[in-house]
Amino acid sequence: MGIHAFFKSLNELERIYRAPGKFKFEEHNISSHSFKVAQYAQFLGTVEEMNGANINWKSLYEKALNHDYAEVFIGDIKTPVKYASMELRKLLLDVEEEMTKKFVDKELPDEFKDLYREKLKEGKDDTVEGKILQVADKMDQVYEAYQEIQRGNTEPGFVTMYKDALNVIQNVDLRCVTYFLDIILPDMLSERQASGIDLKAITNEVLKKI
Repeated sequence: MGIHAFFKSLNELERIYRAPGKFKFEEHNISSHSFKVAQYAQFLGTVEEMNGANINWKSLYEKALNHDYAEVFIGDIKTPVKYASMELRKLLLDVEEEMTKKFVDKELPDEFKDLYREKLKEGKDDTVEGKILQVADKMDQVYEAYQEIQRGNTEPGFVTMYKDALNVIQNVDLRCVTYFLDIILPDMLSERQASGIDLKAITNEVLKKI
C-alpha cells in the first residue's frame, strides 16, 4: 500500500483512549497524548540544553511523536498490568516491536523500511533524549490524573496514576526534573481544586517531603 498505509493508521490512534475502563470527565486519546508529550519534551530538552546538555533534537522529536505508535496494534494496556512484572513488560515490548516490524516490512516502500524501523522502535533508553521522553510521558500522566482529581473525580485509579507517574519522574537524573519538581509542580498545586483529595499531601508523601 505504500506510505499511505502508515498515514491512514494514524487515524486509529485517535480512537484508542487512555486509562480505559475508568470514569473520566475528559477522554484523552493516544494521538493527543503523543502531541502533548512532544510539547513537554521540547520544553524539557530546552531546560537540559540551557544547563549544558547536547540535545539531538531530531531524535528527541521522533521519540516523542512516535513513542506510542505500536498501540495501533495492541491498544492502551493499563499501566498496572503493563508493569506488573519485568517479564510481562519485556514480553509486551517484544510484541510491539515485532508487530511494528511486520507492518513496516509489509506496507512501507523499500527505501523507507530501515528508516521507519528505527523511527518507530521503543524510544525510552539511556540517552538523554530517551530519559527526557520517559519524563515527558509521565508528565502527561500526571496532568491527566491531576485534572481529573481537580474536577472532583473520586476514581481511586487517578490517585494511583498520579503517584506512580510522580515517583517515576523524581527518579530520573535530569536537570529538567528538578525544574519540574521545584517550579512547575508547586505552580500546578497552587490552583483551586473542587476535589476533597489533598493532592499537596499526596505529593509530599511521594516526594518524601513529610
